[in-house]
Amino acid sequence: MIDQFVHLLGYSFVQNALEAGSVIAVVSGVVSRFVVARNMAFAVHALAEIGFTGSAGAILIGVSPLLGLLVGTMTTALFIGGLGVRVRERDAVVGVVMAFGLGLGVLFLTLYQAYGTQAYAILFGTITGVSFGDVELLVGLGIVTLAALGFIYRPLTFATVDPEVAEARGVPVRFLGVAFLLILAVAVAEAVQVVGVLLILTLLIAPGASAERLTARPGLAAVYSVAMALIAVLGGISLACLTNLPASVFVTSLSFAMYLLARFALGPIVMGNERIARLRAQATA
Repeated sequence: MIDQFVHLLGYSFVQNALEAGSVIAVVSGVVSRFVVARNMAFAVHALAEIGFTGSAGAILIGVSPLLGLLVGTMTTALFIGGLGVRVRERDAVVGVVMAFGLGLGVLFLTLYQAYGTQAYAILFGTITGVSFGDVELLVGLGIVTLAALGFIYRPLTFATVDPEVAEARGVPVRFLGVAFLLILAVAVAEAVQVVGVLLILTLLIAPGASAERLTARPGLAAVYSVAMALIAVLGGISLACLTNLPASVFVTSLSFAMYLLARFALGPIVMGNERIARLRAQATA
């Protein structure tokens, strides 16, 4: 099997898939930690669903589905951010926006007479079908996303941990909420290339949820989240190339396995050691 995989590495489509997957995993891993901490799983689902609507609309008018996906996710992010970024308001706003977007998606697919292979690909992911141009685009989007997140990282962390205190100290909580939604929109558009719209929660929820079980330190949690996203994506792509099964099957399975391991095996041990270390530090202070 190893020899077979080494042989496959000589093909450009495998190289493109691994390169694109690496970029997507890093971006998803970093963003995932904030998604979990800010309780935005439903928002991720809405962004992905309406991103599909954008893709369907793009296919209908004959432009790139990825461009439509980006337009759909970012427009949705602006609507959600503008209409309600508070936790008590957000779910209702997300539900209303998502329902309207899905209705438009049904209309676009109905008007499109040909067989929607591109729309199908957006739904389920086609990482092994990305071109070198797609890789370049994903790298560019990844750099912009990580740079934007790095720029707001500290105030966003403060606003995530304690939004009331952050707002009282002059932190622009509402602006940060909208900015993170836009960053999340780009991350969703990238992750869809691997797992598709229907399985988007895998990359943008599972790594952050697993990392949360391993450490309470935000920086270390981000590192763990990225590492687990890389294992899931690269492992999933490798297994897909060897078996001719969809990569999303393996990405979701690996992500779920790591979550179970973090929650029930490693998590209690690691978190217990962290508590002991903190108590010792307090005792010697």
